[in-house]
Amino acid sequence: MPYEKVGKNEPVCIADEVPFEIPDSWEWARLKNLVIKEIKRGKSPKYASDGSVYVFAQKCNVKLGEIDISLAKFLDMRIFEKYPVEEYMVDEDIIINSTGNGTLGRIGMFRDSDRINDSIIVPDSHVTIIRACNQLKKDYLFYVLKYYQPFLEKLGEGSTNQTELRPSTIAELFIPIPPIKEQEQIVTKLLEVIPMVDLYGKKENALQAYNTDFPTRLKKSILQEAIQGKLVPQDPADEPASVLLERIRAEKEQLIKAGKIKRDKHESIIFRRDNSHYEKLDGIERCIDDEIPFDIPDSWAWIRMGSLLAVNPRNAVSDDTVVGFMPMPLLQDGFNNDHTFEEKLWKNVKSGFTHFANNDVVIAKITPCFQNRKSAVIHDLPNGYGAGTTELHVLRDYTKTLYMPYLLLLCKTHAFIQDGIRLCSALGGTGTNIPFTCPSLIKRVVVP
Repeated sequence: MPYEKVGKNEPVCIADEVPFEIPDSWEWARLKNLVIKEIKRGKSPKYASDGSVYVFAQKCNVKLGEIDISLAKFLDMRIFEKYPVEEYMVDEDIIINSTGNGTLGRIGMFRDSDRINDSIIVPDSHVTIIRACNQLKKDYLFYVLKYYQPFLEKLGEGSTNQTELRPSTIAELFIPIPPIKEQEQIVTKLLEVIPMVDLYGKKENALQAYNTDFPTRLKKSILQEAIQGKLVPQDPADEPASVLLERIRAEKEQLIKAGKIKRDKHESIIFRRDNSHYEKLDGIERCIDDEIPFDIPDSWAWIRMGSLLAVNPRNAVSDDTVVGFMPMPLLQDGFNNDHTFEEKLWKNVKSGFTHFANNDVVIAKITPCFQNRKSAVIHDLPNGYGAGTTELHVLRDYTKTLYMPYLLLLCKTHAFIQDGIRLCSALGGTGTNIPFTCPSLIKRVVVP
C-alpha cells in the first residue's frame, strides 16, 4: 500500500488517491517535490509594439505539445527589471495553460530551439511553469503530465466564462517515478510509437467521418444508379418510354378537351438525333446536350417536368370537407417517403396555403429543406385532399399514368438537387436563397 508522510505527521495511506498501480521498483511523488523552481504562473505584463523580450502566452502553447513563439507579443521594457533571471524561460520548461475554455490544461515543452534570435522569453499570468530537477528525465515528466491533460480541465475552478487551473492544484499531482534508465527507455519507446498512434488517430477520425457519411453517400449512389438505368437489367421486350410519353400526351389531350386541364402554350418535346438530344419548343429546335446530366438506356427518354406534370395545381373542394393540413415540420426529410397531417375544414385552409391531393409529390422549395430532401408522395388524406405550408412545390399527374414513387426518387437524387440549385443560381440566387422560387423553374428541370 502506498503511504504519504507530510512533515511530522503520521504516514497516511493514499491507495485511494493514486490513479493506478506501479511496479515495485517505482515510487510515487507529488509534482511539487520534483521541481527546482516554485510551481507558479508568470506576471501580468505590459506590452510594447516592438522589442527584444517576448511574453509567452497560452496561445503560444499550440496543439500536440508544440510551441509557436511567433504568436507572442513584446514586453514593455520599462517593466523588464521586475522579472528576475530565474523567471526567464529555459530549455525544457514544461508549460501548462492555466485559464481559458478549450485550452485549459494544454501542455507543451519549451526548448531553446523555439527562441527567435536567442531572445529572452518570460511567461504571462495565464500559464504555469514546471521546471523539473536535473535528476529527472524531463521528457518523461512531460509525457506523464500529458497523461493528466484530459483530467486537468475538470480540475479547473471558477465560472463557465473564466475557468482557472490553480498552480497549487497542479503541484499536488501524483507522479510515478521509475529508475532513471527506465525513464530513458520509456521516452525512447514513446518517441517510436507516438507518431504511429497519431497516424492511427487521424485514420480513425477519417474512418468515423466516413462511416457517418457512408449511408447517405450509398443512398445517393444507389438512387443515381437507379435513374441512370443501371440498378435493374434492361428488358428489350419492355415498352419503350417514347410510347408511354405518347400515351400520356393523348390522355392529356382528352383532359384538355374535357376542360379539366389547360393546354400548355409552350409544350416541350425532347428527342434524339445524330447521337444528340434536341428540344422542340415554340416551333424551334435546339441542341440541349449541355443540359442532359448523364446517359440513359436507349429505351428511355428525357422530358421536361412541366411537360409531364401539373405544377402547383389548385383543388376544387366544398368548404365543409374535412381535409389534411401539413405544416413543414410534418414532412419528413432524408430518403424517406413519409408525412403526417392534421385534420381541418377546407374553408379554413383553402386560402393562403399550398393545395395538394393523394398521389401528389410535394417538394420543399426553401433552404435547407430542399437540400435535405423534404419530399414525399402524399397519401391517406381525409377525403383525398389537403393543404399545407406555402414553402412547397406540388407535382400532380392528372393522367393517372405515372408511378409517383419513382418520380419522388427522382426528386431526391443528387442530380435533381444540384440542378435545382443551378437553376436558382442562374437566375441570380445564392446558396442561402430559395431554390425553385417560381413554378417555371421546376418545370424546366429535365428528368429521365
